[in-house]
Amino acid sequence: MAIPSVSSLRRALLALALGSAVLPFTAQAADVELLNVSYDVARELYKDINPAFVAEWKKTTGANITIKQSHGGSSKQARAVADGLEASVVTMNQANDIDMLADRGLVAKDWAKKFPDNAAPYYSTMVFLVRKGNPKGIHDWADLAKPGVKVVIPNPKTAGNGRYTYLAAWGSVIKKGGNEAQARDLVGKIFRNVPVLDAGGRAATTTFTQRQIGDALVTFENEVNLVRAEFGNDFEVVYPSISVLAESPVAVVDKVVDRKGIRKEATAYLNFLYSETGQAIGAKHYLRVRNEKVMKQFAANYKPIKLFTVDEVFGGWRAAQKRHFDDGGEFDKIYQSK
Repeated sequence: MAIPSVSSLRRALLALALGSAVLPFTAQAADVELLNVSYDVARELYKDINPAFVAEWKKTTGANITIKQSHGGSSKQARAVADGLEASVVTMNQANDIDMLADRGLVAKDWAKKFPDNAAPYYSTMVFLVRKGNPKGIHDWADLAKPGVKVVIPNPKTAGNGRYTYLAAWGSVIKKGGNEAQARDLVGKIFRNVPVLDAGGRAATTTFTQRQIGDALVTFENEVNLVRAEFGNDFEVVYPSISVLAESPVAVVDKVVDRKGIRKEATAYLNFLYSETGQAIGAKHYLRVRNEKVMKQFAANYKPIKLFTVDEVFGGWRAAQKRHFDDGGEFDKIYQSK
């Protein structure tokens, strides 16, 4: 599989602007249909994953299968599933969104044990995309807080990458020996430099690349590298000194697959993400993968970076959500004082 063409990302951005949400990939005379409800910047990944899985399923079982996609801000997507969107599987960018579905009885309580590596076949981290020449001299988190710098970050209330960005900035202070007050001050200054809070990561990419707003976009490593590959010399990727490990967890939506009798197909689809083919596709899209052989093969796609986990600094996703992102939490206090 090749890295997506320039036109592929531009078509995805146009589709977002036109309000497109569900994108089908269909094999002929499909017997089974799966709906993968996923996060915003995974569109190109699953455009490559889905036909590969369909072909593999046909080869091994002789059966046809259809995969449909729905994309949006991770937390917004999770709420849609909780409200009745009949996802067969969810492929999100943070555990917190799947935990919410488990609390609603839609996903198994022990969903993270159903697949290897905490049910996260891929992971990433938060890095910066800046304009050619890096005219504002942005090199680390503190640079995003400087007066006169405009930073594009999606809304942490609706988008997983907005949430990871917030936690990465906060955690960078703590991991360097700073205290909570200093972390709050840095995050507050960064968000005061955000001109618009888009609902999802792909909308934020559109704001930065198409609308030409902002001096830096903070998003997943795989997203900024895809933009850099698509648009070439207009942008540069900047790695901060430290960032957060951002896992992309997956789960079968038990209530839906059992009612429709498609558990076998849904489970096989998620297992495919761990196969060498699925891992190679992820690596081609600049996601960090679990397969060591594939990771070595695509080593040129990644730069070394010091990472910390949400558990390490924040006591896990549930604690981070309650303190920082629930209504009335730290983010609301910070943003309301903007």
